[in-house]
Amino acid sequence: MLFLFFLASIAGAIASVTGFGIGSILTPFVAFSVGTPLAVAAVSIPHFVGTAVRYATLWRHTSWSVLLRFGLASAAGGLAGALLQPVFGARGLTLLLGALLILTAIASLTGVLDHREWPRGLAVLLGGVSGTFGGLVGNQGGVRSGALLAFRLEPLAFIATATATGLIVDAARMPVYMARSADALAGAAQDIGVMTAGVVFGTMVGQRVLRRLPRELFRKIVGAAVGAIGLWLIVSA
Repeated sequence: MLFLFFLASIAGAIASVTGFGIGSILTPFVAFSVGTPLAVAAVSIPHFVGTAVRYATLWRHTSWSVLLRFGLASAAGGLAGALLQPVFGARGLTLLLGALLILTAIASLTGVLDHREWPRGLAVLLGGVSGTFGGLVGNQGGVRSGALLAFRLEPLAFIATATATGLIVDAARMPVYMARSADALAGAAQDIGVMTAGVVFGTMVGQRVLRRLPRELFRKIVGAAVGAIGLWLIVSA
């Protein structure tokens, strides 16, 4: 339990700085013991709570124009991914997601995304793709964060917009998980509570770090974190 709390705290702190990380870090770990479908459903609860806590202090910095491009498409993708989850093999999806994150990291760290803004249609597509992965395997933030880098938002606007999108996706996918796995989730209530407490604690600590980061260092941290999560997902699969 102590290690689970520690891991959830790390995930919450990373998410405060990068805009993602809760699902990407906790889901593979929980999946080792309960399987991917239940892990995705269980982690969605601390993910939602931590994301809501983070957004409560950042919502004023939201880039509403960018959120409108991502929000509805991400919600549709999240719902579709949650409904289609039983159809796809979790291992194949995890490998694909890992590869996408590594490519995203390479693009951001090499500057390929600098001074570019996605066309409206492509932004909508990327929002839908990230939401779909969130619904399927509980990992959406890396793809979403990689795409948001291209909009060259300031760190606080970046985190606020990414966080708002995460909340929208959670609202779309969680009812499906609850309906499908209510009994199993009730049996895992203690672990879910520990993860939720850890995520909230990490979120509060991480927000203090966020405000002190220079913009270029922030971008490098996001890119490196995307790549690291991608490698982890491939190895875990």
